[in-house]
Amino acid sequence: MPPRALVYGDVDLNLIDGSAIWAQGMVQSLARAGCAVTLVLKAPVRTGRLVDPLRALPGVTVRSPHAEGKVEGDRGMPAKQAAAVLAEIDAEDPFDLVVVRGRRLAGKLAAGPPAGRLWTYLTDVPQSAGEFDRAAKGELRRIADASRLLLCQTEELRSFLESAVPATAGKSVLFPPVVVLPDGLTPRAARPPRGRTLRLVYTGKFAPRWNTYEMTGLPRLLALRGVDAELHMVGDKIHDDPKDPGFSTRMRTALETAQGVVWHGGHPRAEAMRITSECDVGLSWRHPEMDASLELSTKVLECGALGVPVLLNRTPMHERLFGADYPLFVASETDVVDALALIGKNPDVYVTAAERCRAAARDYTLDAAAERLRGYLEQAFPEPSQAVLAAARRAADGAGAAAPAGAAGERRLRVGIAGHDLKFFTRLLDYLRSRPDMEVRVDHWAALKVHDPDRSRELVEWADVVVCEWCGPNALWYARHKRPGQRLLVRLHRFELYARWPRHLDIDAVDQVICVSPHYARLTRETTGWPAHKITVVPNWVDDAQLDRPKLAGAEHHLGMIGIAPSRKRLDLALDALEELRRDDPRFTLFVKSKLPWEYWWIWQRDEERAHYERVFRRIRRSPLLSGGVVFDSYGRDVAAWLRRIGFVLSTSDDESFHLAPAEGMASGAVPVLLGWPGADTIYDTRWIHADASAMAASIAATVRDGRWEADRRLAREQVTRAYGLAEVCRQWTELLAGARP
Repeated sequence: MPPRALVYGDVDLNLIDGSAIWAQGMVQSLARAGCAVTLVLKAPVRTGRLVDPLRALPGVTVRSPHAEGKVEGDRGMPAKQAAAVLAEIDAEDPFDLVVVRGRRLAGKLAAGPPAGRLWTYLTDVPQSAGEFDRAAKGELRRIADASRLLLCQTEELRSFLESAVPATAGKSVLFPPVVVLPDGLTPRAARPPRGRTLRLVYTGKFAPRWNTYEMTGLPRLLALRGVDAELHMVGDKIHDDPKDPGFSTRMRTALETAQGVVWHGGHPRAEAMRITSECDVGLSWRHPEMDASLELSTKVLECGALGVPVLLNRTPMHERLFGADYPLFVASETDVVDALALIGKNPDVYVTAAERCRAAARDYTLDAAAERLRGYLEQAFPEPSQAVLAAARRAADGAGAAAPAGAAGERRLRVGIAGHDLKFFTRLLDYLRSRPDMEVRVDHWAALKVHDPDRSRELVEWADVVVCEWCGPNALWYARHKRPGQRLLVRLHRFELYARWPRHLDIDAVDQVICVSPHYARLTRETTGWPAHKITVVPNWVDDAQLDRPKLAGAEHHLGMIGIAPSRKRLDLALDALEELRRDDPRFTLFVKSKLPWEYWWIWQRDEERAHYERVFRRIRRSPLLSGGVVFDSYGRDVAAWLRRIGFVLSTSDDESFHLAPAEGMASGAVPVLLGWPGADTIYDTRWIHADASAMAASIAATVRDGRWEADRRLAREQVTRAYGLAEVCRQWTELLAGARP
């Protein structure tokens, strides 16, 4: 059966604006991605111009709580009422995913039954750090905790959210606006408006910060410059602004009486786009206060898809989309008039702008949106594995007991996870919980040696297979208490290898010890004497999809280190490389994302560690070459957003079991630069490994100087995705849990 999706936006589909078009695009995209979609309407239907096309789609059901008698009156549902109605509809036959737009609504649903199934589309969030008070952060944290995915319109919004609300990291994915051209409407060729009236167009809501009132004066101002122009305005939603009580009246008067203004009123989306296609220039010029917006106008993309160039504000987001040299960026009314007057005099400007807009819109088609959603759906609802189902049947036969049914009514494999710190297991745990052929429970130990014995015994009695994360006291306890026929897997990290616990582990009770690299698998065999067939390698996972984000300008001159404590991370060697680079090019900068050493009590209490860092920081302060060249960024979960500025990720450690930082950098599109710590060549391609800091610096400088950075970073990303991408590592864990690999 296809996944069943419930969709609700805190938007009135009787009115044409960006939020209403979002609802259309989301329903169409989910349906094309293979979902059975139920759309619930906020308000009673007064016009079918947006709803009727959705009713006609196969696999789509439109429900109106007002028409069904669930809601009285003729006004749209407030958030509290909408949450109750959605919970009631969901309870009839629970949906697989609940897609909602609206922060207040999501906040209400986060505390209810849909929690865990929410796909929350976030737009109405504070747009700057100054607006993010404690209440806003708390609400968004609760929404993030209750959401399977957080759908963000732009990369800028996603990165901002992850830095402001750490709980959103790892769950935030992109769902940009969707542009769908109506049947029969095709992009037009760029035709400069020579010798005829210049036709401008605006579609959407009329509001002060959208400069819609100021737009109505453009035909008159252009006439003073000798340019004959008319402005076509489509829409019927005029905002009442408490800060400007007279706006609504002024706006309506201008729409009805201003020179050269043609007000078409509200129209179905197809007709609004037809009107746009017959015009020369789209207007998306807004008040400067909107320049910090983290949202992208759907209307801008619609114009681009139609081949109509758009006049809009210069912002980093728009520069990334259209190019820094896009000719129709404006900042003031004078800029607007100048740009529009230039179009009539210089046809090449018009053609260039139209081509840029058309190219920008290509990534926002319905097919692109459906493909993006298909990827999210495949991750959220993986196909059952016959090997896992067979393992579940074997376990059931051995135990003589039944278990909750999963895919096709078959018994699911019972998987228990036990450990005190699951930070390296989070995405694997999410994946295992999403599988229809597995049932997962967690025995979370309060500390390394502290747990609830009764809870652990319950897991022993229940589980078919137990995974101990860390080879510590948890592994020793489960090895002593496991049931006959129960499988026990232990994942061993560098931390435990030289501790006392492996020496006391009953290896005969363990089915497999998992190491993250061949080098540490060899060290484990040599150190413990355990049989080779008991030790296997499953690498650390890298969330390559989350990390794959566009780089910021100048990234090729930015080096990055993630984690500089303890001293064996060797920040001093990274400084050696940086000094050599800055002798020739001061643009090279080292960004460090890490807790500082004095934030780790167990590091700072050691005299040799303190002495090391005192030397390092003294050097940073005093070296002329390092002055202004080292930036320390806060430790946090927003690594993916931070890596957007990084072009090279350094690994200068004396010793590592795997060192995830270079792999994360590779997945982000940065080039890894490593020293040859023991085992590095069993994890990373030797082309990225260098003899010393001087060789690292020489390689970085040559990569940039010779123009190889783009090619090298593409190769690095391909390598890490193939070897350590999340999907690949999840596949290996699935085989391991099913007993399908030694």
